[in-house]
Amino acid sequence: MKGNYRIILASKSPRRQELLKGLGIDFEIQTKEIEEVFPPALYKEEIPLFLSNLKAKAFSHGILSNDLVITSDTIVWNQNKQLGKPKNRAEAIEMLQSLSGKQHEVITAVTLMSKSKTHSFCDITKVFFKELSLQEIEFYVDNYQPYDKAGSYGIQEWIGFVGISKIEGDYFNVVGLPLFRLNEELSRF
Repeated sequence: MKGNYRIILASKSPRRQELLKGLGIDFEIQTKEIEEVFPPALYKEEIPLFLSNLKAKAFSHGILSNDLVITSDTIVWNQNKQLGKPKNRAEAIEMLQSLSGKQHEVITAVTLMSKSKTHSFCDITKVFFKELSLQEIEFYVDNYQPYDKAGSYGIQEWIGFVGISKIEGDYFNVVGLPLFRLNEELSRF
């Protein structure tokens, strides 16, 4: 079905752009500035689903009949709370310390929107970190500056190579797009 649409990826993330290219899909990039704020009562996957839909709604008045817009949002869920993107070095270190030696979940929501329909879905991957030393955490934060990443880390970077002992679920979901599920959903859309 995806061949019938002009696919628009609504993301500035170079990781998401690279992942979508990996599916062999022709697409263009368009983004709209929105304030990523969600109601405080939302819990777990409700957060990225809300934000992904919010991003899609920003396109609702400008899309053509053959456009298919893909929006997404990823959160890290740790100890019953959401970890967003760190604001500074101290917050990045604190987040990584909270993940150290524990299992957490990476939740990505994706919204597919055309002129006639909208469909959203979520994918969850469990990530297990080894016990990280402060020296390892500081090295990673200082050298990789993960300020644009939920939970303060990128699995595809040094910290993922040395700190993640295992995952359960889609690796690409942790990078930013659940490719297996996205491909399935696009074929049904």
